[in-house]
Amino acid sequence: MNSLRLPRRNVVLAAALLAGVAAAPALGQSTFAQQKPITLVVPFAPGGGNDILARALAPRMAQLLGQTIVIENKPGAGGNIGADQVARAAPDGHTLVIASSQVTMNPFLDMKVPFRIEHDFEPVGLIASVPLLLVAHPQQPYKTLPEFLAYTRSNPGKLSYSSPGNGTPQHLAGEVFAKLAKAEMLHVPYRGTGPSISDLVAGQVQISFATYASAAPFVQSGKLRAIGVAGQKRSALMPELLTFGDAGMKNYEASLWYSLLAPAKTPKAVVDKLNTAMVSALQDPAVSRQLAQQGFETQSSTPAALKTFIASELQRWERVIKDHQIKVAP
Repeated sequence: MNSLRLPRRNVVLAAALLAGVAAAPALGQSTFAQQKPITLVVPFAPGGGNDILARALAPRMAQLLGQTIVIENKPGAGGNIGADQVARAAPDGHTLVIASSQVTMNPFLDMKVPFRIEHDFEPVGLIASVPLLLVAHPQQPYKTLPEFLAYTRSNPGKLSYSSPGNGTPQHLAGEVFAKLAKAEMLHVPYRGTGPSISDLVAGQVQISFATYASAAPFVQSGKLRAIGVAGQKRSALMPELLTFGDAGMKNYEASLWYSLLAPAKTPKAVVDKLNTAMVSALQDPAVSRQLAQQGFETQSSTPAALKTFIASELQRWERVIKDHQIKVAP
């Protein structure tokens, strides 16, 4: 499986860009036809990466845009319900969605996807990426990644893993691992990261592939055990934690990326204003510090760069899902 590679953080966004945001009239005054709140849709339940990013960015973006931003959680169908709400919204910049990697996976998973990501949205920009951690209930017998891998080989069918829903990156991380490791595991989908992690803490499932932000508080309190990083690069926040590459799985890579999308046909002037505000918010010291502490690596981009990246991800996941014969439960 090829590594999921994102464009490097755009460190060449000149001071002129920030100055332009400060000097420009509020977005609602200069670009929008109507003055009304912006609805930022999070297509998952509270507590997951999409939700964390939305709540970190919204206050600063609202200041920069001179607009109220209302966050609306709309979970279900692997993020498709919330995304579809935005795809059908008026293309005026007042309805946006925080979309993660799942939008480039779902079309190839035998799921009913009511939109085409490459045609029904205007890309605004990449926001961030985050590695996935393999975490386990502390009563499980394995404490290290090599012990976990040995357990999966000798105990087929005894592991169940939770995810925020069918077709999510966390789900795909488990499916691809199971195929590569020839392991038998039961996938248990939930309606969002919060309930997925809550049932893991309660012992209803044994493991989960989870973002650092959602798992770290429970790892630090001893309610969960961190087993490994689901990829090839160690986490700066948990540098002692082995990666799957360290354990010999050199072809295994799982991480999430997040982006901001608007409905198709949103005017370019509106998209550009939103991108400028988003990039400026990501560069705000308080916002960037908050996100770094929660395991996010900011990945700001232009709308055009995000469009190209989405096209490449669609091609990559179509190949990965087909090669590994991955399907989702109806």
